[in-house]
Amino acid sequence: MSKLRIVLADDHAMIREGLKLLVNRQTDMETIGEADNGRAAIELSRELKPDVVVMDISMPELNGLKATERLKKLFPEIKVLTLTRHADDAYLRQILRAGAAGYLLKQSASSELVHAIRAVAAGDIYLDPAVTKRVVANAYGRLARRGMPADKDLSGREEEVLRLIAWGHANKEIAARLDISVKTVEMYKARAMEKMGMKNRIDIVRYALLKGWLQDT
Repeated sequence: MSKLRIVLADDHAMIREGLKLLVNRQTDMETIGEADNGRAAIELSRELKPDVVVMDISMPELNGLKATERLKKLFPEIKVLTLTRHADDAYLRQILRAGAAGYLLKQSASSELVHAIRAVAAGDIYLDPAVTKRVVANAYGRLARRGMPADKDLSGREEEVLRLIAWGHANKEIAARLDISVKTVEMYKARAMEKMGMKNRIDIVRYALLKGWLQDT
């Protein structure tokens, strides 16, 4: 079995060293590169084509948020796991909009990092348990105030597309998985979002959390 190929991006050398030791202790993953800023992370990804980039938010030259946006536009197949000390919802919303597949706090146990890497590499969304409860509570409050549409409003295929989007799959990946065209995926996505009153991917992830679609992550 081939190992997951990981790039670590953090401007603190000691943190990178600790992350590298942890990653390289796993039998199913290895560190193939390190970067101390966002620009270097993008260039390394261009050169090495990793499976997952573990990305700090606060870095010089180009921060993790901007680096994630650019990286996902250039290489949508590469998964980005954000590793940060920021626990507030504002950072979470921004990083998910940028295209990250995971959000992990640096305060978390080392075992959570390993679990998060495996989850995003498998195509899932991973949210740190410390922030998930708050996100769900906020999402429930918003949907409760405006009224959550009944599940029967969604067709089976529309729900399937929403699930895959929530799990972090791009439209092209969903099309290949469901054996339909990208335009058809976009059509189902647009219909589902209109029915559910969703405006963006963040709303999809929030709804997925409420429905329990992400409970395995």
